[in-house]
Amino acid sequence: MQNILGIDIGGSHITLAQVSAEKREIISSTYVREHVNSFDDRETIFSAWVSAIKKAAHDLNKDDLLIGIAMPGPFDYENGISLMQQGKFIDIYQINIKNELAGRLAISKDQIHFVNDAAAFMEGEVFGGCVQGFQKVFGVTLGTGLGTTFYNGELATDEDLWDSPFKKSICEDYLATRWFVNYYAELTGEQISGTKDLLDKPVEIQTRIFDEYADSFSEFIVKYVDHYKPEVLVIGGNIAKAYPYFEKRFTENLAKNNISLPVRISAIFEDAAILGAASYALKKVSTN
Repeated sequence: MQNILGIDIGGSHITLAQVSAEKREIISSTYVREHVNSFDDRETIFSAWVSAIKKAAHDLNKDDLLIGIAMPGPFDYENGISLMQQGKFIDIYQINIKNELAGRLAISKDQIHFVNDAAAFMEGEVFGGCVQGFQKVFGVTLGTGLGTTFYNGELATDEDLWDSPFKKSICEDYLATRWFVNYYAELTGEQISGTKDLLDKPVEIQTRIFDEYADSFSEFIVKYVDHYKPEVLVIGGNIAKAYPYFEKRFTENLAKNNISLPVRISAIFEDAAILGAASYALKKVSTN
C-alpha cells in the first residue's frame, strides 16, 4: 500500500494529511493545519513546513513515502523551484524547494511532486470529489482570487484566466471577493468582508448584487469557458457557498446563449487541493 501525503501550501498556511488511495479520501485523523507567514525568511518557512510534514507523516515509512504538494504560481513545478518575485514567498525565490525538503526529510527528491494549486483543486474533485467519472471538466475557484483549471480526461492544467481582459479591467476584478466588497460599499457606503456578510443584509440589496454578479459570471463563461466544451462546470472557493443566491439568473443567462452546462459545487472545498496533490503524485509515479 502506497503511503501518500497530500499538501496544500498557501500564503498564510500549510494544510496536509495522509490520503487513502483505495478509498480516495483524506485520513482525517492525520489532518494538520499550521500558520506559516509567506513573508518570513526562508529558514523559518522551511522549518515550519518540515515540522508540519513530520507531524502528518509521523507513522509512515519514509522509504515508500510519496508527497504531493499544491503550490501557487509562478512556479517551476517539474523541478520544484519557486518563481514568485512579488508578495508572498519572496525569500525562497529561485530556491529548489524539492531539494530542500528532500534533504531535511531524508528522502529522495523523486518522492516529491509539485502541482499548481488550481490544477490540484481539479485533480482532487476528479479523484475523490463531485466530478468523479467525467472526462472534460472546467473548474473555477471563486474567492480572494479567481482560479481556472481544465481537466482533459488525463491531467488538470491551470488555465490562468484571472488577468484576461474583461469589461473595463480583468476577470478577477469582477469575479473575486473584492468585487462584492467594492460594489456593496459603492451602493451603501458601508463595509462587508465578503458574501457571508452580504447574506445578513436586506433582500433587496442582496438580490441586486447577486444578479449583477450572475451577469458577470455568465458573461465570463460565454467568453472564456464555452469553447472548451466541458461536460460539467465545478465551482469551488468561498463564493461557491453562495451559489444558490445567483444560480437561477446565472443558468438563465447561459441558456440565452444556448449553453447547457451542468454545475457541480465542490463538497470538499479546501480538502480538494490536498486530495488533488496526492492523486497527482500517484499519477507521476505510475507514468515514470
